[in-house]
Amino acid sequence: MQEQEASATRARAASLALMSATSYPQDRLDGFLAALVASDRPEHWQQAGEILSGDTRNPLTLTVLQKLRQWQPQDNAIRMLLLRTAREQCHYPVLAAEEPALRAELAQGGTACLTHEPPHASLMWEPDEALNRLASLVPGFSLTPAMPALRRRQPHIWGDKIRIGYLSCDLWDDHATMRLLRTVIASHDPGRFEITLFCYTPEQFLAFDHGGRNEWGTIVSITEMTDNEAAAAIKARGIDILVDIKGHTRGTRSQLMNRPLAPIHVQWLGFPGTCIEIDCDYVIGDRFVLPEISKPHYHEKFCRLPECYQPNDPVHRPLPEPASRLALGLPSDRVVIGAFNSQRKNSLETMALWAEILKANPKALLWLMVDGNGARQATSAHFKSLGVKQSQLLFAPKMAYAGHLARVQAADFAIDTFPCNGHTTTSDMLWAGLPVLTKRGSNFASRVSESLLNAIGLPELVAQDDKALIDLVTGLVNDPLKVKSLKQHLADQRFKAPLFNSKRFCRHLEAAYTMMAARARAGLEPDHFDVPLAPKGIPA
Repeated sequence: MQEQEASATRARAASLALMSATSYPQDRLDGFLAALVASDRPEHWQQAGEILSGDTRNPLTLTVLQKLRQWQPQDNAIRMLLLRTAREQCHYPVLAAEEPALRAELAQGGTACLTHEPPHASLMWEPDEALNRLASLVPGFSLTPAMPALRRRQPHIWGDKIRIGYLSCDLWDDHATMRLLRTVIASHDPGRFEITLFCYTPEQFLAFDHGGRNEWGTIVSITEMTDNEAAAAIKARGIDILVDIKGHTRGTRSQLMNRPLAPIHVQWLGFPGTCIEIDCDYVIGDRFVLPEISKPHYHEKFCRLPECYQPNDPVHRPLPEPASRLALGLPSDRVVIGAFNSQRKNSLETMALWAEILKANPKALLWLMVDGNGARQATSAHFKSLGVKQSQLLFAPKMAYAGHLARVQAADFAIDTFPCNGHTTTSDMLWAGLPVLTKRGSNFASRVSESLLNAIGLPELVAQDDKALIDLVTGLVNDPLKVKSLKQHLADQRFKAPLFNSKRFCRHLEAAYTMMAARARAGLEPDHFDVPLAPKGIPA
């Protein structure tokens, strides 16, 4: 009781501080927060921490969390938030100090800390599916064993067409998800499927849409609706299969899936793993990201597509001419290895492996995308501590999508991150004609690049382990003709291989929906199944 009262008192103090602070202009707010952080009074740190907790890119957030960590070393909420913030800011001293102790604790069965870790954050550093499942900081979500059975028993009228509903806040044509999904949604057979998009995309992002939304079917906006109102709007459409393409990612309203909205609930594409506390019958994947050994770690049944789980749009994705190395400030006489995944994925494991690769290939240059001077300096310092010379590093700023696809073509090949691979980033690289090297993973997030490389016909770029990846990179560094051959393969297969054949993908997806609906109409419980491979010849 005392702890609850203390927590409530801190929350009220933080709320008052926030109301006072946010009435100021930004410069005064920054000064107010800096004063709280610089104070020697823990209650001021607590207030600053409450205000800054959602701003993981702010250097003040890291500073105040370090103070709070020292003040309350047993508080796992502070501990896990500190680690998430350090990953965002590439602050490797914090990671190097905290992660080994955390892993030792987990190895001994001490998993209570994971209740303070969001599922998506877990994927940035933890490759064990059993532990990923325990990362359960999902406020507002609650799934009981009775809920799926109750939902499936609801009366439902099936029609001649299968009514598919997609639920997302990413429904604008320049979002990464729609760069994958756009043509697939537009390719659904209108004679067999009726498509409705339940959209809660924020208004500011709709302003960036260039007209793609007009091609995607009926759009029902639930942005301004309460959950009760949104649930009623979804039920009113008589949806047969409701597909959540967000899961445990930013801005989600996946808690709606915990209402009896459709006979079949599916999770796909948004979250690479099991969606704990969300009522879904199926997760859509493929044999690479969802192997047999993963089944015990999912409450969803596996629906495995035959070629790749990830759709890719070959119609609207830009394919600009390559930028020159001269224009980009890249040397013409060195092998350039690209690393363009989100910086939070540059884990201790990844950095150590990249360091070994660079030391084994001293003439190679790592061209990596890290945003902000502080994060770049921290990354350089960590590489130096691992024995890598500054002359082997070059940082790439963030830039507009088409310009990014133009510049990445100047690299010789790209290297992946672990345990969380590139997802859309990997398919972007392959689309642009840049080979991506990866290694075999142990959970969905670490197997994505393997899936994509197999779908483009390059399984040889998937190493079995760290040593094999170092050898693979070294081989390419010393074999420019092989690099040229790989790039030519990607150019030749761009409109031939399954990876970028969105219409063929759509036929497989429709087969999956048809098989799900057939089971439900027959009164059968959901079960694992594999979608048969369609005949060759469906054009991209």
